[in-house]
Amino acid sequence: MQEPLNTIEVTVDKSHIVTIGERLYGESIELIRELVNNAYDADAAEVKVTLQEDVIAVEDDGVGMDISGLKQYFNIGSSFKKNNPKSPRFGRERIGEFGIGKFASLSACSHFEVWTKKGDFQAKVIFDKSEWAKSKDKWHIPLEVEEVDHRLKDGTKVILKGLTKRFDFADVERRLIEAVPIKAPDFAVYLNNHKISARFIPGHKIPFLEGTEYGVIYGEIVISSSLEQDISEAGIECKVKQVTVARDFFDLDKLVKNIARIRGEVNADFLPITSDRSGFIRDTPQYKKFLEVMETVINRAKPVIEELSDQKENRRSRKSLGEVLDKIKHALLLNPDFCPEGLIPIGEGISASGQPGYIPSSRAELEKKEEKAEAEVKPKKKRKKAPSVKRLTNTAVIKKLKIGQQGVSCAIDHFTPEGPECFTEGTIIYINRDHPLYQKEAQRRDTYELHIARLITQEICLMKDQRNPRQAFERQSKLLKDTLISRSA
Repeated sequence: MQEPLNTIEVTVDKSHIVTIGERLYGESIELIRELVNNAYDADAAEVKVTLQEDVIAVEDDGVGMDISGLKQYFNIGSSFKKNNPKSPRFGRERIGEFGIGKFASLSACSHFEVWTKKGDFQAKVIFDKSEWAKSKDKWHIPLEVEEVDHRLKDGTKVILKGLTKRFDFADVERRLIEAVPIKAPDFAVYLNNHKISARFIPGHKIPFLEGTEYGVIYGEIVISSSLEQDISEAGIECKVKQVTVARDFFDLDKLVKNIARIRGEVNADFLPITSDRSGFIRDTPQYKKFLEVMETVINRAKPVIEELSDQKENRRSRKSLGEVLDKIKHALLLNPDFCPEGLIPIGEGISASGQPGYIPSSRAELEKKEEKAEAEVKPKKKRKKAPSVKRLTNTAVIKKLKIGQQGVSCAIDHFTPEGPECFTEGTIIYINRDHPLYQKEAQRRDTYELHIARLITQEICLMKDQRNPRQAFERQSKLLKDTLISRSA
């Protein structure tokens, strides 16, 4: 009688090794990044990547591998790096942890070789996809132990042959800049004899450093001063062990109109990542803490970012606002009866248009009035309540329309998208630059100037007589015509 089974064997089909390599990464270019990072983990000071039409080679001067190192290298899912997180020579924080990346080469080639030397050991291992598939039950690959050449340095060289995909030099360079720790000390990467260097981004840098129970979060936000930037490289690079895993704006795209200007990096080595290094494992306390800290960082940096974001627009706004106010002043001189108290143009009996203007008194007349006023008993006047003044941001654009005795000031500032389009307090007209209509009209200079002219003339006409809106709108129409048409004609 057959005894019942208490266990069952777990097996893995040989073909799965190839499948892992072919489908581990979404883009084949990641295999080059993986090989370079393996060299970094092996304490290499220099890594030379050679791209040719049908061959890719990645050579390093790291510690190399002996026979036990080679066996560990081809141990799928090895936990060696996880158990030994620090490299022996430079004490580097090792990037690898899953032990499966070396087979990513199979996503772009049918054959790869690993040559290595360490001390008195020198050998080459060959992996051929077709040969591997032929022997279904055989799990061994050819190993060629070579005579040691002591003239050669210790290190490793991986050669990919029989390429099934082509790689663009610029794409490889860009990915290596992002996903390899090229800023690390004692580490240099060369691509076809060209040294890869981090790109310098001119602009305003906002550094930050935050501690958490899981580890340190540090980096910098950069608002580029260059307006012509590649949108594909925009965002803050989120790095784990100096390798970019993802890019995120952290809602900065709501503050900066030209999102291509948003750059920077944040380092958080404690964040758990997916096996293909393309993203974070989001449902973890570490990632939630990371988002919480970054929200605090962004809120703290928000005033500076808003100011930087407004700088370019402010230059244009000042110029346009000044021109519009000059035109409105001319229109008010043509229509002095539209002017509210304090804005009546100072004239000499009759204005240029034949309309009455405000005539200042002579010194003798003023002295007589003062003497008469002193002789009279003045009744006590009620103290006038000073008009409230809105607190403005550092980036507010303020110009004054100098006409009459008081004039009127105009301030363009942030009052939220839900706020009024414009409003007046005392002799100050406020224009809301966050309003959707302002945002739309600001895209073109002609519509922008028409927009702010409409708002300013509207408020001036309402100052004259708020009780008769129909008359105010008719006056606004006349002022707009004289502002935008008469002078240009």
